Amino acid sequence: MIEKNKRSVSTASVLEGLMPKILLTIAIISILTTIGIVLTLLTETIAFFREVSFVEFFTGTVLKPLGESAQFGVLPLLTATIISSAIAMLVAIPIGLMTAVYLSEYASERVRKLLKPMLEILAGIPTIVYGFFAFTFVTPLLTKLIPTLEPTNILSPGIVMGIMIIPMVASLSEDAMSSVPNAMREGALGLGSTKFEVTWKVVVPAAISGIVASFVLGISRAIGETMIVTIASGSNKVFTFDITQSMQTMTAYIVEVTGGDAPAGSTLYYSLYAVAMTLFVFTLVMNLIAQYISRKFREEY
Repeated sequence: MIEKNKRSVSTASVLEGLMPKILLTIAIISILTTIGIVLTLLTETIAFFREVSFVEFFTGTVLKPLGESAQFGVLPLLTATIISSAIAMLVAIPIGLMTAVYLSEYASERVRKLLKPMLEILAGIPTIVYGFFAFTFVTPLLTKLIPTLEPTNILSPGIVMGIMIIPMVASLSEDAMSSVPNAMREGALGLGSTKFEVTWKVVVPAAISGIVASFVLGISRAIGETMIVTIASGSNKVFTFDITQSMQTMTAYIVEVTGGDAPAGSTLYYSLYAVAMTLFVFTLVMNLIAQYISRKFREEY
């Protein structure tokens, strides 16, 4: 028994010394992977801007990547990305927040155990399924309400992206509200406040940092969505604010170029990286804003 205990202690001490090194190696691999992605994007983007003016790229309203007189204005893609994300958040924010309020403040434990898995199932549906849902169900349904709606448009995928983001907004907001101490609720109720007043004047303000962070992370998720807009929004590279028209987002353009016959080293090939770098910076800024808001308004209990 003594010998067996000695061997167990020896094995445990070896694992104890080895585990930090394994974890450090994994962390270093993650950091190096991120650095490699950024360097690859940056290198190819610089090569693109050697051939296309920086001003033309970010202020141009025409995107015609093929032909002799090719033009590479990113505004059509940027506008479509912002519009689709805005539509998604108009759907996700009110529904997600109301769901979070209900789960945190009003639902019984039994109802919460029933609804939480349903939200998780909604979050686990592949985005390509959402894309076909937008194209084959939502668009025909909207066409009955909006006869001028084109078969591919930015409205339908925007709505479906909002449905996809609801679990993220609801889950993060519910976690933020659940972290508010019950003593604050009990104190407000003891002063004569109603349940509704406690929810909206005590709990929501106390959890505002987590709630707003969930909104910003939801926007980042919508900006980076690929398959829904690729299937349902079309590939019309037009600078417009008409949500009934076919438009192409930055992610859909990346899919189109990578799936086409863009020769390596061509301006079209490099434009792929320029758009990807723009998208990367866009989402990075949104994540930094979410972190800033969380730190700025965080309440510790």
